[in-house]
Amino acid sequence: MGMNISRNVDLAENEFLQRFVGKEHVPAYNDEFWNSFLQYHIHLPTNSQEQLSLDSRLESLCQNFISHNLSSGNFGSLINIFLLRVSELLALSDAESSIHIWQAFNALFIIRSLIKYMIETGSEYQLMQHFEALPIQSNNQPDTVATAEQVGSDGTTTAVNVDNRASIDTQAALAKLIDGTKFETFMEALVNIIVVIPVKEFTYHLHLEAVNTLIVLLSVSQFSQNGTEKSIIFRTIYKCQHANTLTSALLHFLARMAQVPATMFGFGSGGSFVFGIAESLWSLLTFSRKQPDILTAHDLPTAFKDHYPLANQSLLLILILTNHHTTKDNPYRASLFGCGDSQEESLKDETASFKIDFCSLYNTLCRIVTIDQATLLLYLLLHRNQRFYRYVMAQQNLQQLVIPILQTLYNAPDSTSHHIYMSLIVLLILSEDDNFNKSVHQIMLKNITWYTERSITEISLGGLLILVVIRTIQYNMLKMRDKYLHTNCLAALANMSGQFRSLHPYVAQRLVSLFETLAKKHARLDQQLKQTDMNGDPVSNAVAVAIAPGSTSDDMDLSVLEEVLRMVLEILNSCLSHQLVYCPNLVYTLLYKRNVFEAFRSHSAFQDIIQNIDMVVGFFSSRLVRVQDQRGELGVNEVLEVISKGASQWSSDRLRKFPDLKFKYVEEDAPEEFFIPYVWTLVCKAGCVHFSSESIKGVTTELSC
Repeated sequence: MGMNISRNVDLAENEFLQRFVGKEHVPAYNDEFWNSFLQYHIHLPTNSQEQLSLDSRLESLCQNFISHNLSSGNFGSLINIFLLRVSELLALSDAESSIHIWQAFNALFIIRSLIKYMIETGSEYQLMQHFEALPIQSNNQPDTVATAEQVGSDGTTTAVNVDNRASIDTQAALAKLIDGTKFETFMEALVNIIVVIPVKEFTYHLHLEAVNTLIVLLSVSQFSQNGTEKSIIFRTIYKCQHANTLTSALLHFLARMAQVPATMFGFGSGGSFVFGIAESLWSLLTFSRKQPDILTAHDLPTAFKDHYPLANQSLLLILILTNHHTTKDNPYRASLFGCGDSQEESLKDETASFKIDFCSLYNTLCRIVTIDQATLLLYLLLHRNQRFYRYVMAQQNLQQLVIPILQTLYNAPDSTSHHIYMSLIVLLILSEDDNFNKSVHQIMLKNITWYTERSITEISLGGLLILVVIRTIQYNMLKMRDKYLHTNCLAALANMSGQFRSLHPYVAQRLVSLFETLAKKHARLDQQLKQTDMNGDPVSNAVAVAIAPGSTSDDMDLSVLEEVLRMVLEILNSCLSHQLVYCPNLVYTLLYKRNVFEAFRSHSAFQDIIQNIDMVVGFFSSRLVRVQDQRGELGVNEVLEVISKGASQWSSDRLRKFPDLKFKYVEEDAPEEFFIPYVWTLVCKAGCVHFSSESIKGVTTELSC
C-alpha cells in the first residue's frame, strides 16, 4: 500500500489496512488517508490456490473488520470514496480520469473482497448491516450524546445525534439510521461503470472488477438457505431500471472479446502510473486491434478465461441473471430474448429490447462454443430469441458452429454430462428447421482429422453429424445410460431423416449397424426374460442383461429398448420414403444387412414399419438377381449402378404412409432446478472469482469447484 507493490505476506502488518479495520473511524473527507490507502498495485488471483492464499492472509484483517465496522463505519466511508470516484469519472476526460480509475478499481477490489468474505461466512442481513453502518463516535460518558456521521454519495458528511445512555439504545438508534439507500447507490455505480464508461486498455480491469462484484453479490443465493424472494440484493438487482442497457453491455463485452491488456492501467510492476496512463490513451477501436488467436490453444476454457476474462465473466453474469427468477418478472431474461440485429436495415424492428451485431456475436460463439458456458448461452438464444434463431438459420457457414459442437460430443469422455446434454439439445433445436436439414448435406468437408474412427477424405456436414450422434448413442448405452439423452439424439436424427441425401457409405453402414447393435441387445434381454419366467421368478421389463460380457444391471429395460428400436426403424423408413433416389448407399447397406430385420418381422411393435423396409429390399433384390443372371457376379460399383437405375423407376407410393417425423424441444417445468446449480457450477469451475467450495450449495459433484 502507499504507492508500493502489495505483497500478500505483508498485508496483516500494513498500517493503512490496520487502521481501516480498526476501531477508529476514518471519515470520507480524510483525503490524506484515502489517497495513500488506495495507491497500491496488486496481482489479482488467477486460480483457486492463489485466492485461497490471499483469503488466508486476509482472514485476521477481515475478522477485525467484522468486529469493529458496525461502530467505526469505515466500510461506509470506503464505499463513499468509491462512489465519489465513479461520479467524477463520469464527468472527466481520459487525461483527467487516470488516478480516479486506479483508485476506483483499488477501492472496488477491497469492497468486493470484504463482501465475498461476509457472504461466505455470514448472512445477507449481516452484510447489509455493514453496508449501511454509520460511525458512532462516543466520549464514553454516561448519559451523553454520541455522534453518528452519515456520509453522502458526494463525500459530504452530516452529523446525527444519537442518545448514548446505553449500548442497546445506541444500536437501536443505529438501526433506525439504516435506510438501505447506500446499497442501491452502490449498485447504480457498478452499472454506470459497465454501461457508461467505454472499455479501453486502462479501464479494462475496472470493468472486470465491476462485473466480478456483481457476481459475488449474486452468489448470496448459493451461501444462504433462504430463497431469493426475500433477498435485498436480488430485489435490488432485479428491479434495476437499466436491465436492458446492462444486458446489452455484457453481451457486447462477450461479442467483442477484447483481450486483457498486458499490464494493468498501462503500467507494470513498480512503473510510473501517470506515465503509464499517458501511454495508454487509445480508443476502443485501437484497443480492438487484431490479436493473435490465442484460442487455438489446446485448453480452450483456460485460454478464454486467462486471455479474455472480461468476456468470460460477462458471459457468466448473463447466465446468472437470466437463469434466476425464470418464473417471475425477469428484465434481464426478457432483454436477452428480445434483442435484435443492429445490422438488419431492411426491418425496422422497434420492439427489440436492444440491438447488437449478430454477426459479431455469432462469430464469437462459433469460436468458443466448445466451452460449457458458451453452449449454454447459445441454447438460450436459439431456444428463446427468434430473431437470433432466424439469423443463424440463414448463415452459409453453418459448419463453423456445428463442427465444434460435434467435437464436444465426439470427445464426450472429456466433457460433463450437462455439456453433452446441452450440445445435443442445440443440435435438436437446429434440426427443427428444414432449411438447416437440407443445407448440412450440401456442405462438403474434407479431412476431418479429429474423427479417428475411420479415415474419411470427404463427407457432408450432415453425414458427419449423423456419425457423431450415432456414436453418442452408443457411448450413452455403455456409460451414461440416460433415457433422455437417447431421446434427444434420435429426435435430432428423426428431424433430419426426411432430408438425408448423398449419404457416405460409412454413414449408411453406421445407421444400419446402430439398429443391429440394438437388435442384439434386445435379443439378449428378451432371452433373459424368458429364462426368468421359466424359473418361476416374477417377470419384469426391468430385468437387466447379465449374460453378456460387460453388461450391468443398469442396462436399458426392454420397453425403453423397444422404443429406441422403433425410432431407428422410423428414421430409416423416413429416409426411404422421401429420399430413396438420393441415398443409394443406404439401399446397398440394407440389402447387405437384410438379415438383421428378420427377428422383428413378426413382432407386433415393428411389423408395420418393417413391411416398408422389406418392400424396398425386395424390389431392389429382384432387380439385382435379374442383372446377375445376365452378367454374373457384380462388383460394388455395379450394384450401386443397378440401385441408381432402379431408384429412378421406384415409386414411394408403394410404401405405407407414416406421419412425418417432427420433434420439437420443449423445456421442462421448473427449469431453475436444473439450470441454477449448473450455472453456479460453471461460475466456480470456469470463472475468475474463486469461492469457498465448502460452503457453496447446489454445485454438482462432477463439476465441483
